[in-house]
Amino acid sequence: MSRVSALGRRTFSALSVPNYRRYFFGQSVSLVGTWMQTVAQSWLVYTLTRSATALGFVVALQTLPVLVLGPYGGVIADRVDKRRLMIVLQSLMGLQALVLGLLAVTHVVRFWELCVLAVVLGLNNTFENPTRQSFVLEMVGADQLRNAVSLNSTTVNVARAIGPAIAGLLIATVGESVCFLTNALSFVAVVYSLVSMDTGALRPTEPTGRAKGQLRDGFRYVKGEPRLAAPLVMMAIVGMLAYEFQVTLPVVAKQTFHGGSATYGFLTAAMGVGAVFGGLVTAARGRTGLRHFTLAGMMFGVAIGLAAVAPLLTVEIVALAAVGWASVTFIATGNTTLQLQAEPTMRGRVMSLWAVAFQGTTPIGGPLIGWIVAAASARIGLGVGAAACVVATVIGLIAMSKLGILRGRSRHGHEAQPGRPVAEAPLGLIAEGD
Repeated sequence: MSRVSALGRRTFSALSVPNYRRYFFGQSVSLVGTWMQTVAQSWLVYTLTRSATALGFVVALQTLPVLVLGPYGGVIADRVDKRRLMIVLQSLMGLQALVLGLLAVTHVVRFWELCVLAVVLGLNNTFENPTRQSFVLEMVGADQLRNAVSLNSTTVNVARAIGPAIAGLLIATVGESVCFLTNALSFVAVVYSLVSMDTGALRPTEPTGRAKGQLRDGFRYVKGEPRLAAPLVMMAIVGMLAYEFQVTLPVVAKQTFHGGSATYGFLTAAMGVGAVFGGLVTAARGRTGLRHFTLAGMMFGVAIGLAAVAPLLTVEIVALAAVGWASVTFIATGNTTLQLQAEPTMRGRVMSLWAVAFQGTTPIGGPLIGWIVAAASARIGLGVGAAACVVATVIGLIAMSKLGILRGRSRHGHEAQPGRPVAEAPLGLIAEGD
């Protein structure tokens, strides 16, 4: 019993921080609504257009601002009070969901309106993503960062399990508008958690003063540090071609398995269930560094490949659960590795490049995967994502070889200690081994 209790404390250790605990539960409520909106929006677009290409186009519009302005979002995150900026941005996201819900409930929503609102949400995400991700460290500190990032990923995927299932039932019974309005209401929880925090217990990074060339400084910094550059390149490839499930899964549900909105909801929920277990394992025993990030990328590719060839709906659900497990491991490992290795004054800019790699590549990958799905099939679209993970794994192996990680030595020639490899140690910090 004592071992189980100790495992539980280790798995949820970041929740011992009061500010993070408050934020965690507020964000948990909001994310259920976010996933409800994600499913409802994709289904509404597909219902209006009957086009996988249109699905990819809307997803691309939502992420285009991240691609174009994402690095500048990181500059802003480094300059300002992150908590205050998040309060503003989360409130605006709730307003966007409210407008979408009102358009849907009055039955006057048009495709072009969905496109405009997707751009509005994308602009918000451009600044919210790097701010939110770098704010986690200010709440919990370096010792609890990996655990907090893993719990955040778990929360996202608990919501992925709950939100789509609820959305599928609501869409089938009362329509998409309720999903959007519920999401708008859910933002009250996360905004309240931010407003009511004990600011004295935060560990804010000293804001970077306004100066010329800060954006270029960020790019030069990443270029000069392979342990940052390699994961970002890997994430860009995987983010562009593998994380297009909003495009592929509605078509998998509708055409491959001849289902409806409920089938789509359960496919998405299956990914969430797998990711919940993957997130909890990563929170308890996950590791950081390029070696573990590369291994997670390989696992992600294998899982997507299985989903691409699954012959039956039940097999597809199991395969997507594996996809969810590998996905959350890949994201949490990469996110934590970058945050621990980045200098504090550069963390916002580094995480903005992570957001560009993860979401900002979708304007390219979304329409491309949509076109592939329309021209061939959803299975081929998933297969392209699996191939992208293989390419990313090869890049990771090449980077590890150059850094000496494959030989158990750092680029400085020091032996790596078991569980705490020197070659994978962050700049100024040693990555936790387990």
